[in-house]
Amino acid sequence: MKTYLVTGGAGFIGSNFVHYMLKKHKDIHIINLDKLTYAGNLENLKKVEKNQGYTFVKGDICDKPLVEGLFKKYDIDYVVNFAAESHVDRSIREPEVFAKTNVVGTVTLLNAAKTAWETENGYKEGKKYLQVSTDEVYGSLGKEGYFMETTPLDPHSPYSSSKASADLMVKAFYDTYKMPLNTTRCSNNYGPYQFPEKLIPLMINNCLSKKPLPVYGDGLNIRDWLYVEDHCKAIDMVLDKGRIGEVYNVGGHNERNNLYIIKTIISYVHDNVDSSVDESLIKYVEDRKGHDRRYGIDPEKIKTELGWYPETSFEAGIVKTIKWYLDNKSWMDNLTSGTYEEYYKKYYKI
Repeated sequence: MKTYLVTGGAGFIGSNFVHYMLKKHKDIHIINLDKLTYAGNLENLKKVEKNQGYTFVKGDICDKPLVEGLFKKYDIDYVVNFAAESHVDRSIREPEVFAKTNVVGTVTLLNAAKTAWETENGYKEGKKYLQVSTDEVYGSLGKEGYFMETTPLDPHSPYSSSKASADLMVKAFYDTYKMPLNTTRCSNNYGPYQFPEKLIPLMINNCLSKKPLPVYGDGLNIRDWLYVEDHCKAIDMVLDKGRIGEVYNVGGHNERNNLYIIKTIISYVHDNVDSSVDESLIKYVEDRKGHDRRYGIDPEKIKTELGWYPETSFEAGIVKTIKWYLDNKSWMDNLTSGTYEEYYKKYYKI
């Protein structure tokens, strides 16, 4: 049985990864270490909380004694580090929080794994640390071209700078200690369980509530959209077959601008839920500070080396995503209501 330490497993991508892995692999144990900040939600994992292959631990990746204790208690084979402060707007307001979690937390995990796995002749067989990063570390693209693994890092926000710093620490642990590890850099994920401050769930929720749909600047900032389950598949493959020390970009060649995304959501809600919802809800607001114009990932390396490819087209994925939020409106209502924190503490006794 393989044991995975998944950090940030109660968040959006992390919880989807836990579901994906427990569904695909029957002989694994997942330890989910999550601090349960505003974006960590155990409701995301209700379907697996009684699974014998799943253990939840509430805690901070910056807590050195806790992290080291987990490596002493369990024979951990893989670390998958999703834990991060991830919202750009919040990073602009509180950069120090992002530096602590994203950089110090990563180093804490790396040190604990290195100590637990190191032997006189290298490292124990079958161990690997995987850093889940973002295409935002590369900065912004012009109208042409794509981010490749060799693209220089050029982050512009406190969030992306903290992730780039963490990536460089991971690189240093390979270059200096030859630690078994990989880094993945993904494009914008979308799908179930995403915290409603993010673009797609925010716009779905605002459409249903007939609230204004805020659009930064002219709304033409472009992102490469990746359905979250396809991302989970990529991470599983990198853990299994990725060459030690390598970085793998994970993207779907699904470039869409923000305005297109918003109008797609409006159209679906208008046609299927409430015909009074239309583009009059769109409200243009002042652009975000340091707002990158375009991201686009070249995933050729992971396709060629590991055989990964994105299975979900944007047209199919966005409909699946909207339907999920419509079918799970109580999940959204809990997160956006003022009583959720009380409910959460009472239900989970945390």
